[in-house]
This record gives sequence, C-alpha cells and structure tokens, in this order.
Amino acid sequence: MSELRAEPRQPRQALAGVRPRSPAEALEPTRAPQRPRGAKIRRDRPRLNRAVKWLSGLLTLMLVGLLGAGGVGAYLYHQMDAAGPLDVTRSVAVPKGEGRIEIAARLEREGIIKDRYAFVVGHIYQSWGNKKNFELKAGEYEIKRQASLRQVMETLVEGRSVQFKLTIPEGLTSQQIVERLKADPNLTGEIASVPKEGALMPDTYRFAKGMSRQEILDWMMAEQKKLVAEAWKTRQQGLPYQTVEQALVMASIVEKETGRDDERDRVAAVFVNRLRKNMRLQSDPTIIYGIVGGQGPLGRPITRSDIDTRTPYNTYQIDGLPPGPICNPGRNAIKATLSPAKTNDLYFVADGTGGHTFSQNLKDHNTAVATWRKVEREARARQDAANATRAVSRGMVGTEEVPEQAPAAVEATPAAPAAAAAAAAAAAAAMVGKSTLKSVVKKGKTAAPATQAKSVPAPPPAKK
Repeated sequence: MSELRAEPRQPRQALAGVRPRSPAEALEPTRAPQRPRGAKIRRDRPRLNRAVKWLSGLLTLMLVGLLGAGGVGAYLYHQMDAAGPLDVTRSVAVPKGEGRIEIAARLEREGIIKDRYAFVVGHIYQSWGNKKNFELKAGEYEIKRQASLRQVMETLVEGRSVQFKLTIPEGLTSQQIVERLKADPNLTGEIASVPKEGALMPDTYRFAKGMSRQEILDWMMAEQKKLVAEAWKTRQQGLPYQTVEQALVMASIVEKETGRDDERDRVAAVFVNRLRKNMRLQSDPTIIYGIVGGQGPLGRPITRSDIDTRTPYNTYQIDGLPPGPICNPGRNAIKATLSPAKTNDLYFVADGTGGHTFSQNLKDHNTAVATWRKVEREARARQDAANATRAVSRGMVGTEEVPEQAPAAVEATPAAPAAAAAAAAAAAAAMVGKSTLKSVVKKGKTAAPATQAKSVPAPPPAKK
C-alpha cells in the first residue's frame, strides 16, 4: 500500500514565477480556497439583528428600572418605619374633601411627618391594587409621639379618629334634642326638619369630629325604630293598645311620670289598668305638653285653669291616649310599657323619696296623699328654718321678712278625692325625682269609654 502524502501548498509568487520578498510573503496563499460544491451561501439577516438589539435594550432598561425601584423601595421602607418628628402626642384634623396630596401637605405643615413626597409615594405603593380599601379618611386623629409614616398612614386609612360623646337623656322632646345637636361644636351641617315626637332613641352616641347633625338624627331614628320593633315582638298579650304607635305614646307618658327604673313597670300597670276600666289617665305631663308642645317644661306650677283647658293631649279632658307621644322615651320605659307589672293598682302619689306609693283603691290612695302632705309640711318647715338661719348669718333679721315657700302639691295621680282637689288647687309644683309634683288631684271616677287613640306614624327608616 502506497503512502499518501499531502503536497505543500505553493506560495502565490512561486506559482507565478516570482521570487518572494520575505518568508511571510512566501507562506501567503495566492487565493482563498474554493467553496465546496453544494454548500449554501450564508447571508446576513438584518431584521433578526434589529429584533435582538431591541430586546437587548429592553432587558437592559428593565434591569435598570428594577434596580431603581429597589432603591426607591429601600428608601421608602426606611422612611415608612423611621420615627416621626412629633415630640409630644397631638391631634390633627383632616377635613372632608381633601385628597392624598393635600393631606400629605397638611401633615407636613403641622409637623406630623417629615416628607410629604414620601407619604404620597408610600400611599400609592401601599394602595396599589387595593385603592378602595386604602383611602385616607377625614376626621380628627390623635397622633402618638414619634409616630412613623406607616403608623400615621394606617391611622388615617382605618379611620381611628378621636371619638366625641353626645348624651341624650330620656324624656326630652325632639325639639330639645335638635337644639342640643345644634349647640354641639363638633358636629357640622344643618338639620332638615325636627323629627316626629318619640322617633329618637335617647342614649350616648360616640362620633368623629365633623360628623353631620343629620347623620346623628338618622342614627337615633334607626336605633329607636329597631328597639321598638324588637320590644313589640315580645310584648305582653292582652294590652289595651293595638299598634306600635300607641305603645310609643304610652311609653312617653310613663317616661315623664317617673325617673326610677325599678317602678316604671308599676306606673305602666296603673295606666294600663285605667285604660281597661275606661278611666281617664289624668297624667300631668300631658297637660304640660298640650300647653307648650315640644318646647319643654312649663316653667310654673300647673293651675286649675290648665287642668280644665281642653287640648288634644290633656288626659284630664280626653279619653284614652293622646294623639301622639309627649317626649322621646328611653329603652326602659318602652320595655315597661310592653311588659307592665301585673297589679291591680289604679293610683300612685309621690312618697317624698323620689319614688311613689301605689294604691288599688281610693281609700288607700287618700291615706297615701295625707302622708305625702305631712312630708311636704315637714320639708317646708326645714326650708323655712334654713332660710331663717341664712338671714341671721347675713344680719338681716328684723330688717326683712323671710319669705315663706309656697306649699308643694301632691303629684298628679289619677282620681284623687274632691277634698284633696280643693286643698291642692293653690299649691305649687316641686320636683321629686324626675316627675313634677302635681298641683291638684281630681276626684277619681270611671270615665266614659276611651276613644280610639289616633295612630302615630312609625319613624321613617334611617341609616346608622
């Protein structure tokens, strides 16, 4: 087998018969080797090259953006949790209608935060994809000492504003409640109209500064409507009122007659028993409401003329219930009206301790009235002695007569004897507990059948 040997490539100059000028030139080939047969010609692809370049640039830009975002995120993270500039705990008010930028400027201006822009960017970042649940709420807020940006933001987002308290006592009229709301400087806005009597729930309400007065009223109406509806479902059977509205009228009378929770059900029982016997209620608070309406107290003792004056609310002159409530009753009065005590009492009179003595018949009632008058005389004697002592201490003895206090009258109770009525006609009213001590007690008698009480429309629905 013959040995194959590769022949050396001849230099370009040797093939042309020219002597090379240097060893390097001698080694240089004369021309490039020919392309093998069947080989494809490689050509540049300009479109592909442009796409690769664009993608490369995009990836580079994204990388730079991610690095920038990471840096901003690290800065925000530090700013969000760094201690704030407040040296002491203080409050700040955020008015309604201000946006994110205005709130941030306000917080920075009042020294709550250091950097408004950090607050704005931080809020945008925090609310990304959850904008509705991350809104900044108006109100007055208490910001703790050195509160961080995150803590301030969470306080405004969650609406943890300073709570103010408004207490509405039982027995006020709707007009009196409206006046209290108008006088509260922490509430805003106007009241469209005075609600119907009995439609508001007396209670303590807590609210954020800037809440509208109409919102508070709507809240009260919703609470009262809810309470009355629930109590009506569990009411005692066989009561002499057929509707929720009539029960509310009765509850308002019970509310004004006594301020003691432990005897409201007995007071309610007296009026329920009288309705069943077709006896007039003869409640003094109804006389007052018939004269002054929703303005409040009468400001003077009830007179015989007041008792004899017929008004739609005067239960000495009308049968059955008045046409509407005489105040806004509280929770206990409503429950007592719908679950009265099971007694045979028809009368009650003040006992001098803030409560009442209850009686089933006129004889026992007259005895209780006599006892009360004795308490009155003793109280008046003590008052006269106290006046004389004060006069002596001022060196006024012998120069001025010590005025005698007018006798207080027996509390208005249904059906007192004619003798008691004559004795009490000129008496003045004095306060015992919550009730006004009444000026006269009329002789008890069975009244004509009570007329159907006019229904009072239920309170309109309201939002809380």
